Amino acid sequence: MHLFQILLPRADNVGQPFAREDFDRVKEELAVDFEGVTAFLQAPAEGVWREGVQTDNDDIVIFEVMAEEIDLQDWRRRRAELERRFRQDKVIIRYMPMALV
Repeated sequence: MHLFQILLPRADNVGQPFAREDFDRVKEELAVDFEGVTAFLQAPAEGVWREGVQTDNDDIVIFEVMAEEIDLQDWRRRRAELERRFRQDKVIIRYMPMALV
């Protein structure tokens, strides 16, 4: 079993917040494709990164799904689609092995 996490910004690169419907659409798509999703939407996390001497940050939301198999081609397609929809240079999708207790 693997846990996949998708990190999405709450606002675009000029600070315009994305509509709740944008995140609801992602949540519904994941629920259908993976038979369940956990969405952390109400208490956004803060992402901070450095590029040279400049520090940037975003409020982010996180979606988690569990999957038996890893289909990297599908996840790359999904990432490209999210980058387009959320107008991002790069959307972070990460995965890790996991076991249920």
